[in-house]
Amino acid sequence: MSQPPKAPKVIPIQPMFQSDAKVYPRSISGWFANWRWALVWLTQAVYFGLCWLPWNGRPAVQFDLDARRFYIFDLVLWPQDTIYLAILLVLSALALFLFTTLAGRLWCGYSCPQTVYTEIFLWIEKVIEGDRPKRMKLDAAPWDARKVGIKTAKHGAWLAFSFWTGITFVGYFVPIRELVADLWQLRPTLNEAFWVAFYGFATYGNAGFLREQMCKYICPYARFQFVMFDPDTLIITYDAERGDPRGTRKKGADAKEKGLGDCVDCGICVQVCPTGIDIRDGLQNECIGCAACIDACDQVMDKMEYPRGLIRYSTENAVKQHFGRSEIIRRALRPRTIVYASVFFLLTGATAWSLATRVPLKVDVLRDRSTLAREADDGSIENNYQLQLVNASEQPRRYTVQVAGLEGIRLSQPAQVSLAAASTGTLTLQIRVDAGSADKGAHPITLTVQDEADATIRVTEKTKFWMP
Repeated sequence: MSQPPKAPKVIPIQPMFQSDAKVYPRSISGWFANWRWALVWLTQAVYFGLCWLPWNGRPAVQFDLDARRFYIFDLVLWPQDTIYLAILLVLSALALFLFTTLAGRLWCGYSCPQTVYTEIFLWIEKVIEGDRPKRMKLDAAPWDARKVGIKTAKHGAWLAFSFWTGITFVGYFVPIRELVADLWQLRPTLNEAFWVAFYGFATYGNAGFLREQMCKYICPYARFQFVMFDPDTLIITYDAERGDPRGTRKKGADAKEKGLGDCVDCGICVQVCPTGIDIRDGLQNECIGCAACIDACDQVMDKMEYPRGLIRYSTENAVKQHFGRSEIIRRALRPRTIVYASVFFLLTGATAWSLATRVPLKVDVLRDRSTLAREADDGSIENNYQLQLVNASEQPRRYTVQVAGLEGIRLSQPAQVSLAAASTGTLTLQIRVDAGSADKGAHPITLTVQDEADATIRVTEKTKFWMP
């Protein structure tokens, strides 16, 4: 007798992504919070201020893509200076490796734009909606006229700030005063309008909505930070040996009699965390190193009259082996940090020296290859060259050209060229050598271009002179 068919096994569908509960960070004051806000003010003063600072009749910092020039105070960079961009990227990577190896995610916790703008947006939210309990209560309440008004005010303030950051961003590529005038008169170019809107909405979305999701799921730094950590990296740690077992108690109660550690299990360290983690569970990818939990825990320890430092900056080895501050500092000077620091400071010094001694003149010599050599009217041998010159300064200059390298070598006529400030030009040269004064073939020669008013502005380029 045949068996009835078995019912197919039902496999539950697992979602690929499950959204986390909304994080409502509690406001906190303290030493580390003050440092975070100091860096918020510093970074935003630089960002919002530099494009407005006048310098030589232009903004102090401007990236003029149409003219292919970058202005950074008195420094004018051209496409030929791409090497400095490469060096900047290398220095940024070295600084990231060095500071992460020494003290963990300092960049994330204090200077990352995501952290900075989230702090600003949270402050706006607190001013309009109130602190953590009021925000939670407001979000849980049904929609009514009051809630609509409060939410509209908050999002209006967010959008106003976001679009001002977008205007400032574009103001580094288009003179900010011209951009603001164009926007005020509703006649911006399509590119200007697009990038103001794009950067503004990106700021609004990232700092207003994504917040900790950006750090937890999108930013790649959280994924590879542990490669740069070692047991002597300074990180935010919870002293489980001192704090556990956790438990509530009244102030003045003898914790040892109750079999408890110093942690009163108040949960404030979790409430202040911008990513919503519990640092007492150990170091986690989501920890951005902002130290808000240190400020919160220290205040609780003060109220309970316990020593500070239950949550503190320390290292894995220091917590396990009870190192003091001097031992932590001594172990910070280990081979990898010494190598990172040495390369970083050597490259920084070399770059600074290169910029300080940089000659604001660029010369390229192009030989006329269609006619290697020809006989001139006076019977000498003549080669033709074209010089491409770049005046990399913001003053008009006049240059002269000299040639050397062969006996009797000379220009067919004196060569001078004038270039306007931060401009390019070309100069065609005919160089002659007496027939029979050199062997057949190519001979090395040098062309020297020098500023008539400043002998330090001088460039010498090598080329070849062809004798038939």
